[in-house]
Amino acid sequence: MSPRLTELLNAYDDTLPLSKARTIPSAWYFDPELYDLECSKVFGNTWIYAGRSEQVRERGSYLTIEVAGQPILVSRDDHGVLHAFHNACRHKAAQVMNEPCGRADKLRCRYHGWTYNLQGQLIGTPEFAGVEDFRKEDYFLPAMAVDTHGPFVFVHLGNPKQSLAEFLAPFPEMTASLGVEQLHFAGRREYVLECNWKVFVDNYQDGGYHVNTVHPGLSGALDYAKYRTELFANSTVQISPLKPSDDPTVAKVRTGTHAYYWWIFPNLMVNLYQGVMDINVTLPLGTDRCRVLFDFYFLDVSSPAAKKFNEESIAVAHQVQLEDISVCDEVQRGLRSRSYDTGRFSVKREAGAYYYHQLLARALRG
Repeated sequence: MSPRLTELLNAYDDTLPLSKARTIPSAWYFDPELYDLECSKVFGNTWIYAGRSEQVRERGSYLTIEVAGQPILVSRDDHGVLHAFHNACRHKAAQVMNEPCGRADKLRCRYHGWTYNLQGQLIGTPEFAGVEDFRKEDYFLPAMAVDTHGPFVFVHLGNPKQSLAEFLAPFPEMTASLGVEQLHFAGRREYVLECNWKVFVDNYQDGGYHVNTVHPGLSGALDYAKYRTELFANSTVQISPLKPSDDPTVAKVRTGTHAYYWWIFPNLMVNLYQGVMDINVTLPLGTDRCRVLFDFYFLDVSSPAAKKFNEESIAVAHQVQLEDISVCDEVQRGLRSRSYDTGRFSVKREAGAYYYHQLLARALRG
């Protein structure tokens, strides 16, 4: 670690009480050296959401995703065992599998045809006769830890110090009564934002502070006076009672008694309503760009009435996302202002935002 990066990390005090705390320095949102450290110490050293369990439920199924520059492949082998690998061929580093998900009886790189079985073992090397000091057994796809919880698949690129269940606690226990396991996937939308991935998480974690000003439709459905945030080891949850909304579009699709907005370190967000779940995953694309995946789940995805409801719910989520994109892109530009270095937190609203910065700082310092 360079002296400059050490100085940048030490510039942030994560021990202060919320009433005295400041946000992380603005340079943390665009410094290339710090971004590289995030890729290794944050995304490379914790449980990361990789995809949906249903994508790899059947034998021979697989999914792919890129997280902080690391291409990842998850597959279910012929014996029903789940595996996760670095998705880079051992020959010339092309991705072994390129589709987001699918079925295959083997994993074959399209570049030179090197082929692996579903356990990641190299089984085919076309036109490689005569190569000395080469054994197929030494060129397997490097594996990583993988596990599932309900509809979610997680991978860990490092050496997990906690099981997935321990890492997620108390999310599984606190959401059990909401029927997450009974919800069905209904679609995905993807967005590319011109901001650092942390800006999007900051926006999510501000305890509803921006809802009244940025999301006029959603604000009418939330009982903002009773909005609260709870903190846990690796997660937070924002809870708000729901109330009748002046916006009939929002009111129709945000039903039930409460909204639950979970964040799981570092980049997974889960929005839960009665019979509705939206998954937000924020993937860094560099210091000042990120990709956000929205997966939508509903209790009923088959009846005509349910499909209409689901389409309207997705439309509301899309509108909220467009509103967030606008302000997040604006924030990224402002973070480069010579006038700005750090900000302050609302004691009433932003406990989750400060906690996020604390967890991030501690992960970066190792």
